[in-house]
Amino acid sequence: MVSCEPEGNRWKVVLDKTAFYPTSGGQPHDLGRLGDAPVVEVVDVGGEAVGADHHIVHYTSAELRVGPVHGQVDWARRIDHMQQHTAQHLLSAAFIELFGFQTVSFHLGRELSTIDLNAPSVVARHLEEAERRTNDIIFEDRPVVIRFGTAEELAEAGIRKKVEREGILRAIEIEGFDRQPCGGTHLARTGQAGLLFIRKLERRRDLSRVEYMAGYRALAAARSDFALLTEAGSLLSCGVADVPAGIAKLMGERREQVATAKRIEERLALLEARALLREHDESRGAPFADASATDARMVVAAVPEATAGYLGLLAARLAAVNNVVALLVSRDQGHVVFAQSKGLSSDLGAALRECLKEFGGKGGGSRDFAQGSLPNPAEADAFLARAAQLLKP
Repeated sequence: MVSCEPEGNRWKVVLDKTAFYPTSGGQPHDLGRLGDAPVVEVVDVGGEAVGADHHIVHYTSAELRVGPVHGQVDWARRIDHMQQHTAQHLLSAAFIELFGFQTVSFHLGRELSTIDLNAPSVVARHLEEAERRTNDIIFEDRPVVIRFGTAEELAEAGIRKKVEREGILRAIEIEGFDRQPCGGTHLARTGQAGLLFIRKLERRRDLSRVEYMAGYRALAAARSDFALLTEAGSLLSCGVADVPAGIAKLMGERREQVATAKRIEERLALLEARALLREHDESRGAPFADASATDARMVVAAVPEATAGYLGLLAARLAAVNNVVALLVSRDQGHVVFAQSKGLSSDLGAALRECLKEFGGKGGGSRDFAQGSLPNPAEADAFLARAAQLLKP
C-alpha cells in the first residue's frame, strides 16, 4: 500500500497494484476488503500515478497502515458482473450478426442490465432470435480470450468497434463469434454465463433499450417467476399453464361486475336524489314537484358509506333538477362534493375552499361543481352546517 489518507468520512487508499476493478465502461466497481477495512468504492482517477495501477483509488470505511496489505474481492459480486458483461458482448454480437443492430451503450445494474440499440424498430421476433443465438453460443462453451494490440492491429483482427485511443489496447475475443475492445471483467468460457434471457424492450427516441439477465441472476429470476406463477395458480385453483386463461376469465367477470355495479349505482343515485329532495320539500312544507320555485333548494346531507365516485354521481343527479344546491359529505370517508343547478349565482368552488380551510381539508373546483376531502369525517355535520351558513342567501 502506497498511501492512506482521510477524505470526508472515508479513507482514500492507493496501492502499487490491485485486483479491484474500478467503475468503468458501464460496469460498476468491485467491493471487498483491504485487510480488515471494507472497500466501499473503487475509482480510476488517472493522471499523476507512477504506474498504470496507481491510477486506481480504493475508498475504505476504515483507516489502514501504509505497507503490505492483503486484498480480497467480493467474488459473488465479481462473478455476477463477469456473467452480465460477457453476456452483453454475446447479445450485442448476436444483434449485429442477425440484424445489423449496433449497441451504442451498456449499463450493468444491480438487478437488471441494459443495452441501447441503434434500431428504433426492434420487434419481438428480433428479441427471440437474438436471445436464442446468444444462448447457442453460451451452450457451446466457447473460450473467451483476452487479446492485446494497437488500434490498427485490432482493426485488422476484425473487432466490431472502432477505437480512437492510442497505445496498446485490450480486447475480448469470443472464439469464432466476437472481438470487442474492452477493459472490463469477463468469464473464461461462454458456458460460465449459464443462460441469458431478455426481460423487456423499451423505446427511447431513436434507440431501443433491451433489458436482460444472465447467469445466477437469470436463475434467481426464473425461480422467482415460477414461484409467482405457482402462487397465482394456487389462488386461481388451476395449474401453472392455465394461469393466463384463469386471469382472463377473472378480468372478464370483473368487467361485467363493474358494469353492473355502475348501472346499480346510477339507479341508486337517482332514487337517493329523489328521496333527499322529497325530504327537503316535506321539511319546508312544499310539494316535491314544485321545480319552479324562485329560491334555490339547499339539500344538505351526510351520506353513509359513500365513495367519492358515488358522492359525485349523487350530487350530479341533484344538480340536474332546477334550483338545487347540493352539499354532500361522505360520513365514513370524509369525501366532500358541492354541486348546483346551472344558472345559480353561488361560487361553490370558493365556498368549498373556505370551509375546508377552516376544517384543515383540501379541495376546489368550479362555480357549479367542487370536491375535496375532510380530514376528520366525525366533523361532517359541523362542516355541513358551516357550509350551509356560508351559502345561505
